[in-house]
Amino acid sequence: MDASNKKITISIKTATIVGVVIVALAILFAIKGLFIAAMVNGSPISRLSVIQELERNSGKAALESLIVKKLINNEANKNDIKVTDDEVNIEIANAEAQIKSQGGTLEEALASQGMTLEILKKQIAIQKKLEGLLADKIQVTDADKEKFIADNKIEIPKGEEVSYDNQITQEIKQQKLNAESKTFVDSLKAANTIRYFVSY
Repeated sequence: MDASNKKITISIKTATIVGVVIVALAILFAIKGLFIAAMVNGSPISRLSVIQELERNSGKAALESLIVKKLINNEANKNDIKVTDDEVNIEIANAEAQIKSQGGTLEEALASQGMTLEILKKQIAIQKKLEGLLADKIQVTDADKEKFIADNKIEIPKGEEVSYDNQITQEIKQQKLNAESKTFVDSLKAANTIRYFVSY
């Protein structure tokens, strides 16, 4: 092999190495968000440090929330309680109409809570499953509504009886659900094996 061929071979090898390095750097730049959350004057803050900080501040609450969701999903599956997309979409449409009547939008409401539509859908699905599991305990009777109206001194405008009845029914149902949920979740925790591998 003469000198010129050797130079060409070395040049090809060098070009290949440079090309690989450039591609690798491009990939690292593209996925840097997986490892680096921010840069402060050129000094990186890693995503791992963000996660550790979040875990220190609210790790216990987040873990408990995930455990409760899993317990509810498991219990709903056992009892063949399913929530359809249509049911979730109806709840979202109702929420959207209520927010709109107050001069806001669903997008603004979600943004103010740091939520996305997908997270809201999951929360609604879990609540609907919980309602199904506690259906016998959250029934709203006429007596419940009469007491609620009297206790809260509500005056129902003529012609708006149906609208007020629906709102009052939902409010009482939510109150009953909130009251029954803790006892129910505690019973699920007692009946299932939960092993913790992280302490917060």
